[in-house]
Amino acid sequence: MTRHWAVILGASVGTGAAVAREVAHRPGLDVFGMHRGYHPDEALAVVADVQALGRRCVMEKGDAGTQAGAVAGADALLAAAGPRSVRLFVHSLANASLGSIARPAEAQVSAAQVQKTFDSMAHSFVYWTQELLRRDLLAPGAQVLGLSNPLVDSLVRNGGLITATKAALEVYVRHLAYELGPMGHRVNLLKFGAVVTAAMGTTFSGEAGDALRDVLPRIVPAGRMCTLEEVARFVGVLAGDDARWFNGATIDFTGAQTQSLFDALVYPRREPTP
Repeated sequence: MTRHWAVILGASVGTGAAVAREVAHRPGLDVFGMHRGYHPDEALAVVADVQALGRRCVMEKGDAGTQAGAVAGADALLAAAGPRSVRLFVHSLANASLGSIARPAEAQVSAAQVQKTFDSMAHSFVYWTQELLRRDLLAPGAQVLGLSNPLVDSLVRNGGLITATKAALEVYVRHLAYELGPMGHRVNLLKFGAVVTAAMGTTFSGEAGDALRDVLPRIVPAGRMCTLEEVARFVGVLAGDDARWFNGATIDFTGAQTQSLFDALVYPRREPTP
């Protein structure tokens, strides 16, 4: 009997780690994770938790957000799992550069930062899908899943690159769903509300970050932020047969977070100096 696997990029901490633990429990998948090695203890904890559920877990260290990383990771995956074994692929990478796109008085993002951010958070979704297909790694009915957030609808200061990569990811999802649909696979984008992660702390630090954490619970109808566990449980649902008709979709899991109000409260518009 073929064992089915979940492939999770960015599996050591945050959303990726939560998804790894959840899908090992339900629907009961072995886990192949990749991480950049910045959180080795947390990665080992994920391995231990997955194995405690009776599932195999392979945690590979490398930069999954590059084309070379996708090739190396897919080779390691093939050796560990074998053909037609991947039931779920989750792209949970956060490696963005912040900065002005063009404001002359502030630090502008460089060409290298643009390339790194787009490779990690958008293009690598394509690189990995290509490599999985080349090695015949996707199981029948596989779910290929990107992750997004309400930043794609915002004008958050210094977040233009993040917004642009998430918009590109949404376009990639639609095209890949069209191309992979005849093979029986599904490609979707899960857009969930703000959750507390290490990446969030890095992106929104200082006074703006404090304002964010104060405002977010007040602009969500439920009066609180989403949890990593809630996101992970819904990913488990998407991996199952009951969600097979989702395809090429941007699935709103934000809890009705109102992004326009978020912008107005946290980053009020500043009038130009005369």
